[in-house]
Amino acid sequence: MATRCDQQYPTPLSDLPIKFRKRIRALGGSDIALIIQKCLFKTDVSSGHNRLSIPLNQIRQTFLTPQETEFLNSGNNEKKCSELEVMLIKPSLRRDTISLRKWEMKKASGSATSMYVLVGKWNSVAWRNALREDETVQLWSFRINSKLCLALVKRRAKSNGYFIEF
Repeated sequence: MATRCDQQYPTPLSDLPIKFRKRIRALGGSDIALIIQKCLFKTDVSSGHNRLSIPLNQIRQTFLTPQETEFLNSGNNEKKCSELEVMLIKPSLRRDTISLRKWEMKKASGSATSMYVLVGKWNSVAWRNALREDETVQLWSFRINSKLCLALVKRRAKSNGYFIEF
């Protein structure tokens, strides 16, 4: 059975809504880049999981500095995760702080899949912004005084194949 997300087309990379661009600029932000556009899965909005997964193989471009990457990679010993506290602009344009971690998910075959995850206050972000399974979201990165920040945008398809915000 096809979901709404199966019917959507990729959006242009420069398609960050103007209200988000203005908010980022007002905060002194720069270096805006699309990290991922994804269909939300049940586990992304489940209160029991309390995380948004960002699979490494779906990331559109590098958004971490070498130092940030090294720091996140340093915490994978004995299930201890290093985390970066980052500012998040939510779909409501309100700001919050959320934790970014890197997880290694071991498979039954013995191989591992790597992903970044947003954790900590994720349940609150999902609930307060009415995020639902099968909705499309975009996660954007930007920098304020070289510090990593994120923006989460809710999207829905239009008939011409481009996205509009909720």
